[in-house]
Amino acid sequence: MAAEGSEDMSSSSGELEEESSAMEAIALEAVPPPTAIPPPTEPTELLEENGGGAVIFEAPEVPAEANAASFSMPTRAEDEEGDLPADFERLWKAANDNPQDFTSWTDLLQYCEQESHIIASRRALEAFLARYPLCYGYWKKFADLERRAGNNDKAEEVCVQGLQVIPLSVDLWIHYINLLLGTLDMNLPESPKRIRSVFEDAMAAAGLDFHSDRLWDLYVEWEKEQGDMGAATAVLDRVLQIPTQLYSSHYDKFKTHLNSYEPKEVLSPGEYEELRAVCRQSQKAERAEQAQEEEEERPPGEEEPATPEGKDSEELIQKIREQVLVCRDKVYQQNEGEVRKRWHFEDAIKRPYFHVKPLDRVQLRAWHSYLDWEIAQLNKDTKDSSEDPTQEAQQGSEAAPQPEEGSEGSSGVAVDDRRVHILFERCLIACALYEEFWSRYVQYLEPKSVEEARALYRRACQIHLTHKHTIHMQWATFEERHGDLDEARRVLVDLEKTLPGLAVVRLRRAGLERRAGRLDESEALLREAVAQSIEKPSLHAFYSIKLARLLLKLGRSPGKARIVLQEALQISPDNGKLHLNLLELEVSGDPRGSAEGVQECVTRALAAPLSPRVKILFSQRGLQYAEDYGNSIQSVLSIYEEHQKLLKELGGKKRGAENGDIEDPEKLSKADDGTAVAMTPQVPPTMPHVPITTPPPPVMGSDMSAQGAYAGYSNWYQQPQYGNYGYQNTWNYNQGYYPPS
Repeated sequence: MAAEGSEDMSSSSGELEEESSAMEAIALEAVPPPTAIPPPTEPTELLEENGGGAVIFEAPEVPAEANAASFSMPTRAEDEEGDLPADFERLWKAANDNPQDFTSWTDLLQYCEQESHIIASRRALEAFLARYPLCYGYWKKFADLERRAGNNDKAEEVCVQGLQVIPLSVDLWIHYINLLLGTLDMNLPESPKRIRSVFEDAMAAAGLDFHSDRLWDLYVEWEKEQGDMGAATAVLDRVLQIPTQLYSSHYDKFKTHLNSYEPKEVLSPGEYEELRAVCRQSQKAERAEQAQEEEEERPPGEEEPATPEGKDSEELIQKIREQVLVCRDKVYQQNEGEVRKRWHFEDAIKRPYFHVKPLDRVQLRAWHSYLDWEIAQLNKDTKDSSEDPTQEAQQGSEAAPQPEEGSEGSSGVAVDDRRVHILFERCLIACALYEEFWSRYVQYLEPKSVEEARALYRRACQIHLTHKHTIHMQWATFEERHGDLDEARRVLVDLEKTLPGLAVVRLRRAGLERRAGRLDESEALLREAVAQSIEKPSLHAFYSIKLARLLLKLGRSPGKARIVLQEALQISPDNGKLHLNLLELEVSGDPRGSAEGVQECVTRALAAPLSPRVKILFSQRGLQYAEDYGNSIQSVLSIYEEHQKLLKELGGKKRGAENGDIEDPEKLSKADDGTAVAMTPQVPPTMPHVPITTPPPPVMGSDMSAQGAYAGYSNWYQQPQYGNYGYQNTWNYNQGYYPPS
């Protein structure tokens, strides 16, 4: 039966696409799951919520009062009446407080079943199946519950809802058919028509499944019970062409069926007349050699004994049967080859049903390998058919009187293509909690039908993967790529409601609005995130940097960006990235008016509770800026002296910190595409890798005045060891402190 146990269905925090791993750990915090899954916001289309896909078959009609999208039965007045069992509320609260705990749900369902309380059982089953709709065994329990209560219509409705969700369930189809057989008045002429219609729906949905043998057998036996042996033969002809686990038993049953009745009863009129004519011609040819002897021995005037009108001789009947088996044997041999191709793939699948416990890697690889092979077979057959258009038709005509392979079904989809769909849907039953298989199915469907791909995204995100953020963001990207920005916004908004506080979702929303040309809305989203994260300093700093970059780079408003960073520094004065971004903002302005702002940033950083390494970094950059853009030598020398004091004070600490420190922001170059690239200091191998803490001695005989001192500073500035502090590219030093992300 469908499974027990639980996999953590809440999404792990994931990774930010643009920021550093350190910030990811802060920004992407684990979020407790909500108390209930929100229902889909709009009705599903066709069979978007089923296990078989809308492209495969048209499901039985659902009564108008049933809501297929929410998978819950209509509200009944009696549900509000009567007392619930004593422990129901406790178990109900435990399941709803932690809806990802499968065991809590099964405990609740088991308790309701033990109490035989229909209202409690109905309420629990509705809530459970809304969250775990692939558990076909509980749909059967639900239908049985309603039937025992005398609600045959409700029992049928439950089966229909279950089959919309998981139409590949052979067990559920058989349960539904048996329910109809037990409740319909078969003396009414419309009842057999309805049963046959349900059988055809079942075959369209699950008939190509490798494990559909019991369903085919039930169909054959039912047709025999109706006394229509020709219809039973037609069903057997169809299953003989389908690779199933018990393919050989179907051929044995066909032979038994053929030998149990006269050919005229089991064959279609057209096939029977054709084979009868061929066999009679063969009989005449065989008797031609004996004709002369028989004529001589026969008394004059006596003619050959005639076969009774309307009845074939035993010899002719046997010949017809032999010809039928010759034709079917070709189909059987071809089908046996298809089974052999698939057998090792099927044998590798140990858990074809839904289970909340995780699958091992071997099982996941088995599904991927099977899908690879089936898609490759489809591509190969398509290529062969395009090269020889007559080959497929010839194979179909030789295979059987009613070819199925290579033809098109009622849905208009080629059978080979339906095999791929069936396999994907089978895979999504066993692997419903794995995003990779949903994504792969979407990639297969999207080139064929955007609407089918959209329905698949809706099924994945609204039913099975409500707490997996990656597939939701893929859905939003899909909608944006196809021009439906409103739907993309809705997907991201719903995801943020389900997983509040997930930074990557807020950034994706802001990015969507920016790409749509709504810069004000993008700014508003980031400002809201800044305001909401004020109690989490690291996350607040992260959003503040994002907002400041937007205002500076796209809004062309350095003043607003400066205010954002300064306010963030009041909350997180020890955040080096905030200081670095503010310094970048200042140095990117007009040098004639930015000197004061740059030095203010440096002074603020030196006074902040930052590490010695970072403080020396800021001091170096302040000195570099003064050297490049300073208006007076006195200001340069003053800054140089302050830098020297800082080196003497913190140099020892700096030396230990920079030893093998690959995470030094100065050693990371921020590329335009957002990638942080490690930079190796350009230090000659002959020079010791030790930072200079004092300027080198002046050249002998040089002037020790201010000019001489400045000459000494210049001499120090040109030392190779200066590269130890990251000034390898002094002409482009802005890249050096662009915050890694």
